[in-house]
Amino acid sequence: MPSIEIIDISREMLTSEVYPGDPEARLERLKKIRNGDEYNLSRISTGLHNGTHVDAPLHFFDDGDSVDILELETFIGPCTVIETPAGLLTGADVEKLFPRVCDRVLLKGKGRTFLHPSAASEIAFRGCKLLGIDAPSIEKVGSDGSAHRFLLGEGVALLEGLDLTEAREGEYFIAAQPVLIEGAEAAMCRAVLIKDHIFWSGSR
Repeated sequence: MPSIEIIDISREMLTSEVYPGDPEARLERLKKIRNGDEYNLSRISTGLHNGTHVDAPLHFFDDGDSVDILELETFIGPCTVIETPAGLLTGADVEKLFPRVCDRVLLKGKGRTFLHPSAASEIAFRGCKLLGIDAPSIEKVGSDGSAHRFLLGEGVALLEGLDLTEAREGEYFIAAQPVLIEGAEAAMCRAVLIKDHIFWSGSR
């Protein structure tokens, strides 16, 4: 039986780019075997939007769902990776680049693609339920959050801070479940792509 090709599209949390104003991630070693302790024990301090993470509606809506309420099936299943140009992606760009029907889409823009509100509207119109991006946020620093509000308000889950360096354009199976944190507006995740048609379709 052939091995399954797995592409890790997560960023290492402690060294990932931090969105301006967010707290940096820090790992503190509380106990160390080399110092005479029985075991190693660490504590991490981080903002929930560092590294590869999922945004829930609560991020922009005070009465929105928190990350623990999101349906896990949203983050598991077939997806499409699309290469995008640097700069603001508009609705017209989405019309040209996106398939007509797309449940889960990941944007590979070398961390320099961001969404114009018209792109957010077009993506939601196409029935997308998961949008991923390889920038720390779907919007540029200083934006008014309108793209976030539109997509989250339409029930589109957001997966930010991906590393799509090793992923080419095409079809994959994604698994990117957020960590279970009750009442949180976001959560980190370990996201992977699986390039194996048999695995996710059952075809032979």
